[in-house]
Amino acid sequence: MATSKQVVFSCAFMVVFLYGPLRSWSQSSADPKVIEGAKKEREVVWYTTTNLETSKKISDLLQKKYPFLNVTLFRTNNAPLVNRILLEARAGKYEWDVVSGGGELFSPVMDRGLIMQYRSAEARMIDEDMVDKEGYWTAYTASTFVLGFNTKMVKKEAVPRTYEALLDPKWKGRKIGVDASAGMLHALMPSWGKEKAISYFRQLASQDPAPNDSTSLMAQLLSAGELPLAFSTAHIYELLNRKGAPVDWIPLEPAVIRVVPTMLGAKARHPNAGKLLYDFLIAKEGQEIIKSFNRIPVRKDVPPDPPRLLRGFKRVIMYPELYKSLDETQRIYNEIFKLR
Repeated sequence: MATSKQVVFSCAFMVVFLYGPLRSWSQSSADPKVIEGAKKEREVVWYTTTNLETSKKISDLLQKKYPFLNVTLFRTNNAPLVNRILLEARAGKYEWDVVSGGGELFSPVMDRGLIMQYRSAEARMIDEDMVDKEGYWTAYTASTFVLGFNTKMVKKEAVPRTYEALLDPKWKGRKIGVDASAGMLHALMPSWGKEKAISYFRQLASQDPAPNDSTSLMAQLLSAGELPLAFSTAHIYELLNRKGAPVDWIPLEPAVIRVVPTMLGAKARHPNAGKLLYDFLIAKEGQEIIKSFNRIPVRKDVPPDPPRLLRGFKRVIMYPELYKSLDETQRIYNEIFKLR
């Protein structure tokens, strides 16, 4: 599992010694050489799964900050994006400079040597567990999986506060909405141990929960009173709550957090411009945009609204590297919950 250790070096020699000459580093104020290089490149190509409204806002503000740059934006979902990148690579084309999306993107692209090591100085303002220690990715937003409850159906004092509390017989019989994806099980395995994690989810399955392919739909079902309890993402519950829906949520510890990484192309046609975009995504300006669209920013100096969307509880990270072995866990999960 990728983690990051925050280390301060007293001299440039130590940086080279410990991290090697191939590792690129940025500065809080962009390196003049990077800016000069970007001026010559004149363009940056961004492939992303971020919704179009948000990604367009980011692109527009980046172009305003660097008027010499033309930002080419391509937005789609994870699977089509992976397919596009791999098809282009097989044809010897490397159109993108920066790719940002779900952790599912990482392994297929990384395995083909299409991601370069790059550590932005802006990453020092991001928690260590959301920055790859090898420098291949940095989270720029995240989703926290929490237990939502319908406030008309469950009093706050009666809400289960632990994973074990969900095994109480009173929650048996289609009263708990669970994700049809094995992501939570897969992320908890390194923390709990594989056998304990699988054992717990078998016990949870004996409660006859209600699996659903869409965590967003599950939150809507809970809001409509179809379910008293359901696992979904905290920011969706928070939005429903703000709209007056009878919805609230609590994190069960350790809460699973799915990071959304950004990565720099190893064969980028505009590497300097790519660094400017990468830095912007995790800089305060970019993170404020993420926050303004009701998503979770990851910078320490841009707290989510409310901060409890990301802070104040023990957590485990669904790292991009973990998706490579997710298929086997999904097979086990499908057997446990009798899916497909």
